[in-house]
Amino acid sequence: MIPESELILNPDGTIYHLNLLPDHISDTILTVGDPARVAQVSRHFDSIEFEGTHREFVTHVGYYRGKRLTVLSTGMGTDNIDIVMNELDALVNIDFLSRTVRPVEERLSLRIIRLGTSGSLQAEVPVGAMLATQHAIGLDSLMQFYPFMETGLETLVAKDLQQHLGLPFAPYVVRGSDLLREQLAADLLIGNTVTCPGFYGPQGRRLRLDLRTPDYMQRLQDFRHESPEGDFRLSNFEMETAGYYALGQLLGHEVLSLNAIVANRATGEFAKDAGDIVDKMIARTLALI
Repeated sequence: MIPESELILNPDGTIYHLNLLPDHISDTILTVGDPARVAQVSRHFDSIEFEGTHREFVTHVGYYRGKRLTVLSTGMGTDNIDIVMNELDALVNIDFLSRTVRPVEERLSLRIIRLGTSGSLQAEVPVGAMLATQHAIGLDSLMQFYPFMETGLETLVAKDLQQHLGLPFAPYVVRGSDLLREQLAADLLIGNTVTCPGFYGPQGRRLRLDLRTPDYMQRLQDFRHESPEGDFRLSNFEMETAGYYALGQLLGHEVLSLNAIVANRATGEFAKDAGDIVDKMIARTLALI
């Protein structure tokens, strides 16, 4: 049995942070960072059967063209993704009554699609574009606490990037779901996304504080790793994708990050119509699901 201190349930039987029951989880889950964006997705639904709010976690469950979908806000950062991914998995793969993990043959693999905003690192990834992440590069520390294993390419990229950026730690590199990328990203830009543990310094922004590495942004933009699979470059950055991909891989879920590019750090542009860009990404994704 999993102790009460590890699998925490609320008095009504819902899981601690998300405040959800297993019945609220569909096999396809759309996640957004901003709680207000949940309604931006669910307004396309034909019907909504459940709406719930707890802290930054807003959930709507409903139907779009006959398909049942769950939409969930996560807040920002991989620390929140650690909560979301573990609790979503618990809702479908742990029996709350017996507090035991379901047998392997009964475990479910969820399809989790992140609909997020992102800034591009390269001038050729323009504001207004939609980009699907093939590999995510985590500059956060989340995978220091899990038995995460990288492939040969991922290990080499992580080692090269650590040296190139002069980091005191190795990033982790992880590939997203090929299955979901083939289904949802056939006509999108495909890139490698850097997941940062913050919005300002970790993404090279300067307000009143200088950066420890003054040419940090230039180093990110210039990074190249040549391999038989091609030239590995960094296309964009945000704050959650690597956590999604690594935990999805460890827990056995299919995960894809779709990014609405609302800023271009190479050219200094920011979208005046960021909401419209996100709307187009939502409508396009729902039509393909």
